[in-house]
Amino acid sequence: MSGELLQGTVLLEPGVMVPASPTSAAQEDPESRQEGSYKDADPCNDPSCHTTPGATVNTLVPEGKKIPQIIQTNELSFDERCRAYQDYILVNCKASEVKEFIASFLEKVLEPSGWCAVWRTELFEVLVEVTNVNFSALKAVVRLSEPFVYESQCCDYTLDDMKGFLDRDESQRPLQELWVVSDDSQETHQKALAIEHVRFFYENIWRGWDEEEEDEYGYFVRCVEPRLRLYYDILEDRVPSGHVHYYQYVLGECEFSYIKYLNLMSSSLTTSNYAEQSKMLMEGLNLFSDIEFWKRHLKLFDNPLLRYLFGYPDNFVMKPKGTRQNGQKVTHVVSSTMKTGLLRSLFRDRFCEESCKEEETEIQFHSDMLSAINACHEGDTVIICPGHYVVHGTCTIADSIELEGYGLPDDIVIEKKGKGGPFVDCKGMEIKISSIKFIQHDSVEGMLRIWRGKTTLENCVLQCETTGVIVHTTAELFMKNSVVYGAKGAGIEIYPETECTLTDNEIHHCKEGILVKGLLTDCYDPKISLINNILHNNEGYGVAVVTPTGARYLKENAQDELNNNTIQENREVDATEEGLDLEERLQGVANKMEHSATDDFSEQAKGSCETITEPLPTSTKKGQVKKRLSKPVIIEAEGNITSEEIFVEITGNQFKRNGKGGFGIFRCILNTS
Repeated sequence: MSGELLQGTVLLEPGVMVPASPTSAAQEDPESRQEGSYKDADPCNDPSCHTTPGATVNTLVPEGKKIPQIIQTNELSFDERCRAYQDYILVNCKASEVKEFIASFLEKVLEPSGWCAVWRTELFEVLVEVTNVNFSALKAVVRLSEPFVYESQCCDYTLDDMKGFLDRDESQRPLQELWVVSDDSQETHQKALAIEHVRFFYENIWRGWDEEEEDEYGYFVRCVEPRLRLYYDILEDRVPSGHVHYYQYVLGECEFSYIKYLNLMSSSLTTSNYAEQSKMLMEGLNLFSDIEFWKRHLKLFDNPLLRYLFGYPDNFVMKPKGTRQNGQKVTHVVSSTMKTGLLRSLFRDRFCEESCKEEETEIQFHSDMLSAINACHEGDTVIICPGHYVVHGTCTIADSIELEGYGLPDDIVIEKKGKGGPFVDCKGMEIKISSIKFIQHDSVEGMLRIWRGKTTLENCVLQCETTGVIVHTTAELFMKNSVVYGAKGAGIEIYPETECTLTDNEIHHCKEGILVKGLLTDCYDPKISLINNILHNNEGYGVAVVTPTGARYLKENAQDELNNNTIQENREVDATEEGLDLEERLQGVANKMEHSATDDFSEQAKGSCETITEPLPTSTKKGQVKKRLSKPVIIEAEGNITSEEIFVEITGNQFKRNGKGGFGIFRCILNTS
C-alpha cells in the first residue's frame, strides 16, 4: 500500500450518524427509537446535514492503486458524535447493556451479507466480501474477493497466504478492521458510518472495567460524554501536553493492572494448591487496590476543572537517568534524511578527533529531536543536522546534555505543533543549547522554561508566541548571541532567586523585552547582568521590574515627608495639594518614589543609546486618585532603574523604539487598608 494511503489510514477517524432532529428524537420513546426506522434519519436525506462541517461522508480515492474507494469520515464534530451515541446507539442504557445495544443498532443498519470492504491490518490491505455478520460478537465472516486484490508495503503475499490468514480464525474478522467500499449508494454510506461508530467507541470510549461500575446515571451521561469531550479537548490542543502524557500514562497503567488482575483471578480458580491460591488472592487484592487508585485519577480527567486542579501531580516529572552503567557517553545525531555528503562532513568536522582516541564514541541516529532527547543520559550530546523538524508535545530535558545544531540557526528549524504545553522544559543541572531556531505557533504556554540548574543558550533564534524564556526560582540562565522576538508576553521572564547573564542578544517585538517579576521581601532578588544587548520595538518597556509595595510602607514614608516639610518641595506635588487628604498625599509620595529614579542615573548605563529621562505626570485629579487607591493598584513609572540591587552589571546596551521607554518599574500596592 502506498505511504499516502497508509497515512490516511492512521489519521482516519470514525464517523457519526447524525439524527435529523435531536429535539424530536429526544421526545420519542427509547424503545421506538431503537426499533424505529434508522434509515428515516439518514443524514444524507437531511438537507441540514450538508451545511454542517463533518456531517457529510467523503470517499478516499488512492490514485493509481488497486484497492477501490473507501468511505472516509474524519471531520465530525463533538456534537455530531455525541448526538449519534445518545440518540441512536446507546440511548439511556446501563454499562452492562452496552454490548447488547450496539449489537441491536448494527442489526438495523448492516446487511448480513452482500457487501464489500477492505480488511486493513498493519501489514497489508486486502479486498474482501462479507458473507455473514455475528452482531453479538461484532465479527464478520469474509472471503477474498474475485479477483484477488491486495496491497502491502513490506511483503509480497500470495492467494494461499491470505487464505491461510483467514482460515486460522475461521474467516471471521472484527468489524473494526473492515472499511466499507463505496458504491455511491446511501445504504453503503450508512454501513460505513455505523462501523465507524463502533470502531471509535471501542478505541476511545470503552474501558473493560466499565460494566463493573453501576450507578443511578446512564452510561452515556456517566462515561461517554465526558470521555468524548476529553478526546476532543486533547485533539484540539486544549489540554497541556503534560496533562496528556500523564493521562496516557494513568490509562495505560490501569489497563495493564486490570488485564493482569483478570488473568490472576482466572488462574486462581483453576489451581488446586491452597497455598498457591492464597498467594494469588493476596496479589489480586494489591492489584485491585492499584486499579481503584488509577480509576480515581482517570475520573479527575473526565472533569474539565478537576483535571487542571488535580490531574497533573507535581512529582510526575521525567526523572534524570544519570550516567550509564558502563560510563559511556553517546552522541545522538538527528536527521530526517542522511545523505553521504552530509555524513562525510559531519564525521570530518565532529568525529575526526574522537576517532583518534583509544575509546571510540558511540553514535546513535534518530529521525526526530524528541526521540533523541528521550534516549539521552547524563553527559550525552545531541547533534541536529540541517532540516525542518516538527515536534508534537514538550521536549523535557532532565539530564545534563548538550543540544547543538550542525550549521546556522536558520538551517536547523524546530517547530512546535499543538497549543498544549511549553516547547522545551529544562530540568537538568547543566544544559547547553546552541545554533538552533525554535518556532512556536498558537501556543498557550511559554517557549523555554528553566526549572533548575544552569541553562546556556548560545547563537539561537526563538520565534515565540506567548513568552520566550522563563527563568524560574533558583535557576540560572546564560544567554549569548541569541534573538528572541514575537512574544505576546515578555521576551525573557525572570523570577526571584535566579542568576541571569545576557550578553550580545537581540530582543524585539515583544510585549515587554525583559520582565523581572515577583520581587518579595522574603526572597532573594535575582542577579541580572545586561551586557551589549539590543532591545527594540517592544510594545512596553525594554526592561520592566514588578515589585510589591505595601500601603503601610507608603504611609510611613508619607508621614516622614509631612514631618520634614518636604512634600511641598517635591516637583511632582503641586501647591494645590495642601487641601488633599491622606490618600492623595500617599499617591504623591509614590510618584516621588518612582520619579527619584530619574535623578540618579547609574554610571553603568552610559553605554545605552537611549535613556529615559521624562518626568512622571504630576497633575492627577482627586477623583482619579481615590478610585485607584480604593483597590490594589499598580503604580507604573518610567525611568532609570539601574540603581536597583538586582542589576549586577549594565554595560553597552541599546534601547530603541520601545513603546514606553527603555526602563520601567511597576509598584504593586498590595493592601490599602
